Amino acid sequence: MPRLRPVKSRPRSIEGYAIVSTDGMIADAHGEFPSIIKSDADYAFFHDSLDRVQACVHGRRSHEGGPHADRRARLIVTRAVPALAPDTEFPNALCWNPEGASFEEAWRALGLTDGALAVVGGTDIFGMFLTIGYDAFNLTRVPDTYVGAGRPVFPQVPHLTPEAVLANAGLKPGEVRTLDPATGVTLTTWIR
Repeated sequence: MPRLRPVKSRPRSIEGYAIVSTDGMIADAHGEFPSIIKSDADYAFFHDSLDRVQACVHGRRSHEGGPHADRRARLIVTRAVPALAPDTEFPNALCWNPEGASFEEAWRALGLTDGALAVVGGTDIFGMFLTIGYDAFNLTRVPDTYVGAGRPVFPQVPHLTPEAVLANAGLKPGEVRTLDPATGVTLTTWIR
């Protein structure tokens, strides 16, 4: 009889990924990704990073797209189900209502034995995982871009900067990397 590997109740690591405007926004007032914060360099970093995670978690309006999106396991946070239910759009996805099932229950329901979880948005999901606990958060900044009345990366923005929110959550910044010298787009990985 083959030996079964136990399903773990948490991923090995939880990693956030966000690209933000100067004023800390990830979307405009209509929930659309603003073209002023699009970056080919960040897109390449983001998709290279997703190729090494076991699963993604995001809200109903957020997603990572890309060539491997349909194959990736995912949790889609929604109030449309009581607890957990298969998603009808993505074959490897579960719809998850945090009011009806804990994060640990949702992770176990994915049936994964190990690996990293990528948190890819939106605002409420990024905020929820501040409490669940990030092991790392990859914050890409696009300089001199202002969305104004948009959707912030964390619920506490704009009262606090994204960096202050991450520091308050116990994360520390690593080195600032320049992803695109021509546009000044930078990446800072904050770690526990």
